Amino acid sequence: MEEIRLQKFLAEAGIASRRKAEELIVQGKIKVNHKQVTELGTRINPKKDKVEYEGKIVKREEEKVYILLNKPIGYVTTAKDQFHRDSVLDLVKVKQRVVPVGRLDMYTSGALLLTNDGDFVYQVTHPKHEIEKTYTVTIKGIVEKEAVEQLKNGVKIEDYTTRPAKVKILKTDEERNQSRLEITIHEGKNRQVRKMCEAVGHRVFALHRSKIAGIGVKDLPLGKWRYLERKEILKLQEK
Repeated sequence: MEEIRLQKFLAEAGIASRRKAEELIVQGKIKVNHKQVTELGTRINPKKDKVEYEGKIVKREEEKVYILLNKPIGYVTTAKDQFHRDSVLDLVKVKQRVVPVGRLDMYTSGALLLTNDGDFVYQVTHPKHEIEKTYTVTIKGIVEKEAVEQLKNGVKIEDYTTRPAKVKILKTDEERNQSRLEITIHEGKNRQVRKMCEAVGHRVFALHRSKIAGIGVKDLPLGKWRYLERKEILKLQEK
């Protein structure tokens, strides 16, 4: 078998995405044949070399799995949490070692992908692939058309301006002084939708990711998961 880059092997083994695997290597958290390695150019022979992470031998997963979870509020999307909070991995019980594809903050519910395919993680999370993510957002106040247009055209957040988004008003409730929007974005910056709404003067009460690339969780109860269908996997890979 030909030698491959260590980060590619780690990604294929479901340890982390390729970019995250590179961080683990640089941080000295990976051993090859009992020796710590920190060089990103390190290549290994998966059949001959012994790779270790956290004291355990890493084996490349042969069977790839692709999962859609309807994440409840209160769960983090990290494998290990310093505050010992509940993780989405507590909800998905499979024999393969899967990792979340991207992030959803603790107070956001909805569609989250998990897999042991590192290349798939890269395809879905890298900005150049422009995967659409659709959110249902409940905000404080009655939203004005001017604010909707600002969200559609892009708003200034910290040191960047968001790209054009699709925005639709779903409901306004004057008695409760709140509005519900549907916002579709291509980017995935940290807490982006919350910050977008705050940038136009509206605090977010509730945030739910309803779809990823048109694949939704409407028929999937909170906390439940299912395997992606073949056509859904292909749809995500074609982006």
